[in-house]
Amino acid sequence: MIRSASCFAQVLGMIDRYGFDRAVRERDAERGAKGFRCWDQFVAMLFCQLGSADSLREICGGLSTALGRMVHLGLREAPKRSTLAYANAHRPWQVYQAVFEQLLGRCQVLAGERRRPFRFRNPLRILDATVIDLCLEVFDWARFRRTKGAIKLHLQLQDRGCLPCWALVTEGATHEVRVAQGLSFDPGTIVVMDRAYTDYTMFGRWTGQGVWFMTRMKSDAQYEVLHTIPGGFNGVCRAEWIRLTGVAARECPGRLRRITVRDEEQQREVVLLTNEPRLTAGTLAKVYRFRWQIELFFKAIKQNLKIKTFVGTSENAVKTQVWTALIAILLLKFMQLKSAWRWSLSNLAALLRFNLLTYRDLRAWLDDPFGVPIQEPAAVQLTLPL
Repeated sequence: MIRSASCFAQVLGMIDRYGFDRAVRERDAERGAKGFRCWDQFVAMLFCQLGSADSLREICGGLSTALGRMVHLGLREAPKRSTLAYANAHRPWQVYQAVFEQLLGRCQVLAGERRRPFRFRNPLRILDATVIDLCLEVFDWARFRRTKGAIKLHLQLQDRGCLPCWALVTEGATHEVRVAQGLSFDPGTIVVMDRAYTDYTMFGRWTGQGVWFMTRMKSDAQYEVLHTIPGGFNGVCRAEWIRLTGVAARECPGRLRRITVRDEEQQREVVLLTNEPRLTAGTLAKVYRFRWQIELFFKAIKQNLKIKTFVGTSENAVKTQVWTALIAILLLKFMQLKSAWRWSLSNLAALLRFNLLTYRDLRAWLDDPFGVPIQEPAAVQLTLPL
């Protein structure tokens, strides 16, 4: 067994402390701090995520039970509830956004060693957003509708490793299209998204930049058919080359592909719209089905991490907790990619929570979670008879 550090301390060892300190200095996040550092706040909020703590009392009490193990977490002592609440309300959440981006670079290197889900070499990005409901009486700054509060988490998921490669937290009323209009992609990238992102001006701009998009086609879209190809494999009913008419023709000129796919589960036909000219209709149908991975990602992060209930009520505290949740999901993804065991993300999060403060080799546990820990030689000698 590992006698020097708990599993939580080994998880924290995946964070680049030099990069963390640089992010703190660049944002002057510890100005006026009296002993309570940003690292202390980060450890507490990451413990909230991985330990599934529901309140500041549970975070501080849980860390207090670590006794002498806190020194391995980089803490001098467990934080007080009022101190942690003040830090969440006033320390800039941008620090944890920078930590997320630093950790993402390491995860992408590891995910680059995995096989692509498709044979084509084009980068694949899945774009979507999810609404996180908030009580308007408590979170009065997050007005979404007249009697409802909410924020919105926008994400890009990459194909290799299904990693979140970009994230943005906005007000709940911010439309997905407004966010997508400000994004830029490398030429050749395939962007898959839902029907809510339909903007023909944006589609026309992407086409001119060599960026390929795929989305569901709106039922009221006006178009003319140029050429029809009969259906074939992968549930494709038919594929058509079309040209938009009406106002949309000025915003998105040129030929597009309209692909009709049969959804056997829902017993309906799904109509796809894309400007990708080379891939087969069957491959493009598989690419759009792959879009479901981002829905599974949103489900996983909401079920396994603290992103639906919050330990602070200010805007800064909420965004701090959201970004630490994104860091936690990246750490879980990193461990999942490194492990030889076939973990599901939810199972990994649950079993890690049970072993968070136990002393054992994290790498060995990830590869064989139900195996007997190997005893150190000194520990074995203690059990021998005199």
